Amino acid sequence: MVHQRDTMGGLAKGLAVIETFSAERPRQSISQVSEASGLDRATARRCLLTLAQHGYATHDGKFFTLTPRVLRLGTACLAAMPLPQIVQPSLDRLSDELGESTSVSILDGDEIVYVARAAQRKVMSISLMLGSRLPAYCTSMGRVLLAALPEEDARSRLEHEPLPARTPHTMTEPDALMAELSRVREQGYAVIDQEVEIGLRSIAVPLYNAQDKVIAAVNLGLPAISNKAEDLVPRYLDALRGMQRELKDVLR
Repeated sequence: MVHQRDTMGGLAKGLAVIETFSAERPRQSISQVSEASGLDRATARRCLLTLAQHGYATHDGKFFTLTPRVLRLGTACLAAMPLPQIVQPSLDRLSDELGESTSVSILDGDEIVYVARAAQRKVMSISLMLGSRLPAYCTSMGRVLLAALPEEDARSRLEHEPLPARTPHTMTEPDALMAELSRVREQGYAVIDQEVEIGLRSIAVPLYNAQDKVIAAVNLGLPAISNKAEDLVPRYLDALRGMQRELKDVLR
């Protein structure tokens, strides 16, 4: 166990500030960062100005925006992970075969993190890329990853804080979500119908390693206008499970 006196509080606060920025919040004021990070306004201001001084952020007098320099922090981590390099060729083949966008993600707390992607067309209003994050509770990959956890662990992530309804279709009640995770666990896949964003449907399966442990998830993101929810399983599940089987023996 690391003792608090051996850690740097300033670094922790700076990282908390960086983590408040997302595809949905690319430009933020000091007040917005303060609220999102839980830091007081003065501390948030010092962190933002420090990031700007060192080239990790820009500001126009009111709003701060992270710069591409921040990518150095995540690129080194992704480069050190064998998972993206292993899954990318299979992901590319699956995307080309089906003509749809495919992604692989891992679970980090109560969010999924995209570690590999093969995009055929844009299916969300936000741009998804390596390192992008989305809530686990309302995404197909998030649900198969949550379903692989012990039930008490999954519930603790769902009850950590009130879950926002991203659309009128979003399931947010923890008991209902736990029941859905039970179904996902039993059937081995998850289907999401416009819970993340109106106009988007998706289907996902878990990725297992050679020891039968779920280490990631793969999904297809599909425009709702051309894909009925009831058609996703008969149309795409076999292809996803084919990739699942293909990768099982090579993932560690």
